[in-house]
Amino acid sequence: MVNTLYSEPWLEALRSPYIWAACASWLVAQSTKMLCGLARSRRLDFSYLTSVGGMPSAHSAFASGLATATGMTAGWGSPVFALAAGFAMITLFDASTVRRAAGQQARLLNQIVDELFHEHPLSEKKLVELLGHTRIEVFMGMVYGILTATLVVAKMAR
Repeated sequence: MVNTLYSEPWLEALRSPYIWAACASWLVAQSTKMLCGLARSRRLDFSYLTSVGGMPSAHSAFASGLATATGMTAGWGSPVFALAAGFAMITLFDASTVRRAAGQQARLLNQIVDELFHEHPLSEKKLVELLGHTRIEVFMGMVYGILTATLVVAKMAR
């Protein structure tokens, strides 16, 4: 069997519109957070590229980008699109409910610890409070994902 450049599975992934669309959607969403942070603080902070929470939801962008690219290339009625759409719906729901509730609980626990143990510190480390997203952050992440995936798939189809 002849081994060509794209015969390796990991190299074949480089030609996948699914992977490119999902990753580009995530990168556009995270870059938007970084640019908004730059506009607010006048300081370029690369930690936004790995941050969770905030506008827009990168999780929603990734999942929506994957589902959109899958629908555009494999067909809107295909079983693989149904899986990608199901994954996207679960991700969007999780981002706006479960993860948001965990962030609210972290905020409350941090407040309780601050008030109860003000003079007797247990730990200086706080729980992460910005975990989830509001519905508008999730919606905007979805929009970013759909638009980015549409551009990526159209570009790769040429």
